[in-house]
Amino acid sequence: MQGGRYPYVYVDGIYLRRNWGGEFENVAILVAIAVNEDGYREVLGAAEGMKENKASWISFFQWLRGRGLDGVKLIVGDKCLDMLEAVGEVFPDAKYQRCTVHFYRNVFSAVPCSKVKLVAKMLKAIHAQESKKAAREKAELVIAQVLEIKLKKAAKKVQDGVEETLTYCQFPYEHWTLIRTNNVIERLNREIRRTRVVGTFPDGNSALMLVCARLRHVAGTQWGNRKYMNMKHLEAASDDASIAG
Repeated sequence: MQGGRYPYVYVDGIYLRRNWGGEFENVAILVAIAVNEDGYREVLGAAEGMKENKASWISFFQWLRGRGLDGVKLIVGDKCLDMLEAVGEVFPDAKYQRCTVHFYRNVFSAVPCSKVKLVAKMLKAIHAQESKKAAREKAELVIAQVLEIKLKKAAKKVQDGVEETLTYCQFPYEHWTLIRTNNVIERLNREIRRTRVVGTFPDGNSALMLVCARLRHVAGTQWGNRKYMNMKHLEAASDDASIAG
């Protein structure tokens, strides 16, 4: 990261095993990538988080900000209260988008296998709507439908979490499919997970070094050299908001 404005930031935590004082334990590697103001994807950084807790996220975000991360409008990630609180402290002006794919998986945890396809179709219909208002209305219908098939816990998960998955509606329509999930980080995560074939790392630093090497490799391919989105749509939306304000 060379510093600059990065409107969209995607974050995740990947767990690897390491040897700590002769005992084996999992350690979180916190990863952040972003789309810069020119529409290209960049790896912002990775850091050992010990545990994926608030202190680790605050330290990670402060480190990124210290390296030049600025202009953050939206942070996309899984549901993590500690991460959310850290975002509020370090990037108070940024909005949060809960990854819809992770949201679906959370709902599926309360759905029997025989009903997963049916519920998946219902959930996807919520995010297929063309406005936030329509998505909210669809969500109410879905909650009612899920209750009809006697999946009370699943309905509660939809009711409690759906609003966090609709933040993308406040951004340009042309960007919606690219900012409502953190799928953009998944290839990087797969590269990181390949490090598990090495076995248990002797320390956190060696794990992090290998992770960073993988990230640099991917960033140097078409992944990082091909424009990911047209940021003129965001510029136009910001101009309209300024005029309206």
